[in-house]
Amino acid sequence: MNKKIVIIGGGAAGMSAAIFAFRNGARDICIIEKGDSLGKKLSMTGNGRCNLSNLNMDGDMFNAAARDRVNAALAAFDVKDTLTFFRSLGVVIKSEDGYLYPVSGQARTIVDALSDEIFRNKEYIKVRFHEQLKEITPKDNGFVVRTDKGEMSCDSVILATGGLAGPKSTLSTGDAYYICKKLGMNVKETFPALVYITSDLPELPKDNGVRIDAKIDFLIGSEVIASETGEVQFTKKGISGIPVMQASSEIARHLAAGRVVDAVFDFFPQMDDESYDKMVADMLSLEKNRTVGDFVKGLSNMSINDMILSRMKFNPEMKVKNISDSMLKSIIDNYRHFKIGIAAVGDYQAAQVTAGGISLGDLDENMQYKKIKGIYVIGELCDVNGRCGGYNLQWAWSSAYLAGMDAAK
Repeated sequence: MNKKIVIIGGGAAGMSAAIFAFRNGARDICIIEKGDSLGKKLSMTGNGRCNLSNLNMDGDMFNAAARDRVNAALAAFDVKDTLTFFRSLGVVIKSEDGYLYPVSGQARTIVDALSDEIFRNKEYIKVRFHEQLKEITPKDNGFVVRTDKGEMSCDSVILATGGLAGPKSTLSTGDAYYICKKLGMNVKETFPALVYITSDLPELPKDNGVRIDAKIDFLIGSEVIASETGEVQFTKKGISGIPVMQASSEIARHLAAGRVVDAVFDFFPQMDDESYDKMVADMLSLEKNRTVGDFVKGLSNMSINDMILSRMKFNPEMKVKNISDSMLKSIIDNYRHFKIGIAAVGDYQAAQVTAGGISLGDLDENMQYKKIKGIYVIGELCDVNGRCGGYNLQWAWSSAYLAGMDAAK
């Protein structure tokens, strides 16, 4: 008997699940998408270039609660399988230091490859746009799926609605969390992830900001809860850049629990302690008939210099000869240990993914709900969030493969 599979959500996970199910023999598939097109959010990923996976792929690149399950999913469908899958759709992939992109440099290439495959097989894969899921009811060894347009019966349901993250245009509003709760699933608290962080520091740059390499330690008291290195962007509202975004979900969890979080920056991240001490000694030996503004010019970007001098209440026109060596060393040490308080993380509209979601403990190895066979949860809807670099999309492909193949059996 040919099974009927309903997939809720026409994003990266939903489209690929439909294709995997079709390739495993399913011939009655329906994708329900509440927007007007497939892959809307996918078309915006990677600044429009679509970083679809990464050659450096393992569970350690994901939140701690998901690592074992991600590794199990990768054992079934890994990066090589992803490359093979997209080659089968006619897409050529290139690596940029391990980060995988379509050669075209356009996310639209990935969206079109997936959607074209679906529409080429429209006799077997139907797509219904402008339709929103309202309820899933188990009934007679199958399910009744109710939407705002009516009802349909099916044998299996794959939930691929995504989370809360993304601009309003993508319609990523976390609709399925409520549906999953009604079915008895455990929904872990959600937070914005891969997003900027705000600070109330008055000395932050007042212009368009500045980008600079730095090491950042995020602290609660003296405990380091996250540490990242890379290009950081300082703006008048706070900090951004990949190192900040990588730590944002962890910061969000602690802030939500009422904990005070600080960020400590080292603007000499490649300099070991011996080299740093030598640099300080060289700076202190410079001729003293110069201003403090001139003294710090060679230490960093002008905006960083202004920020540090402002923090320390130094007038840039003050003469170095009127300042003790210990105070000059204190100025330099601020470039090694510059602390700011964290006010908040950005909202879901600015976030790239959602941390939290459906507990993986409720799902079996094929992403099927353990208590009600025939319901699958995949992609960002799960309590899985990875680092920047194609990790979250790899989870979409891997989880979609598991669910699509199993639902089609």
